[in-house]
Amino acid sequence: MTDEKLSPEILKTKQHFEILDGLRGVAALSVVAFHFMEVAYSDYSQNFIAHGFLAVDFFFCLSGFVIGYAYDDRIGKMGIMEFFKSRIIRLHPLVILGSVLGLLAFLFDPFVGPVGYSLGKTVLIFVCSIFLIPFPVMPERVFNQFGLNAPAWSLFWEYVANIFYAFILFRLKMGWLILLTIVAAVVLCFVTYHAGNIMGGWGKGNFWDGCARIGYSFLAGLLIYRRGWIIKNKLGFMGIAILLMLAFLMPFTKWNWVTEPLVVIFYFPLLVALGAGAILAQGLKKLCVFSGNISYPLYMTHYAVIWMFANYYVAHKPGPGQLAVIIIISMVLLVGLAYLVMVFYDIPVRKYLSAKRKQELSKK
Repeated sequence: MTDEKLSPEILKTKQHFEILDGLRGVAALSVVAFHFMEVAYSDYSQNFIAHGFLAVDFFFCLSGFVIGYAYDDRIGKMGIMEFFKSRIIRLHPLVILGSVLGLLAFLFDPFVGPVGYSLGKTVLIFVCSIFLIPFPVMPERVFNQFGLNAPAWSLFWEYVANIFYAFILFRLKMGWLILLTIVAAVVLCFVTYHAGNIMGGWGKGNFWDGCARIGYSFLAGLLIYRRGWIIKNKLGFMGIAILLMLAFLMPFTKWNWVTEPLVVIFYFPLLVALGAGAILAQGLKKLCVFSGNISYPLYMTHYAVIWMFANYYVAHKPGPGQLAVIIIISMVLLVGLAYLVMVFYDIPVRKYLSAKRKQELSKK
């Protein structure tokens, strides 16, 4: 960081790629649908959105692109600590809220019996959750890294990627970035071949799969930005959203170890390049903005309901028709909850923290 006084102006958010924001919302909805469906259909070949989990890899690729766009030209001026503060303000309020909701669902789930954990262990699980310390000790939660809020595993790896970006990647020359991305692709293929799919990272037995997943996708997104691989096109938001959904609707087969790496290594970076270069119809601008804004609150708050739904499903075994109604209504309500969380919690908290930070900077 330079010796010059850091201006609060350098902390301003840059203009967004609105189609990419819209695609983030499509991916978030797909994850929610996938989580509901995997409860009802443990055989993924019967799940119509069996590859919804690949939305996380799309998130990682988007993240690499957006981080490069937002910080490559200013992290040197703002400094590493200010970069970390920016990321924590952006990400961590919902990490905390997701943990709180997960704890409440765990303690007061109407479809399961009394909790068998001691107060000390419950507090420890909660503390690990809010500080993103992997602690896979809950067998009834399939030994998730974060039993109270399962999707937080991807935030853990997002933070790891941000740390690597701040200390190494933002200084990395193009040749080394390309080489590192190629190596990461090879590692991802090896992990996928060994596991049979790209689904790991979330649990006790597949922790390091998450490193392979973000390792490639984050680097690929960063490479797209730095190389300027933005493809001008007229597909628009709807066209690219359909292309993205095709990946999530891809059948689950014995060839996943081949098809999934092809999607993650080639198809998702292509969609990011197309989304960054597509022309947005004016009538869809509000939809894309809303979709982007709601995506992270939805992703980080939905899993408390998924756990309760899973216990309800085990207890009552609803039929296909009833199941469809429950899932559709639940998804609508979850979007509504995410909107309320965004308006009354996430945005106010981030505004407050950002204002306090700017006050501190102005005093230096």
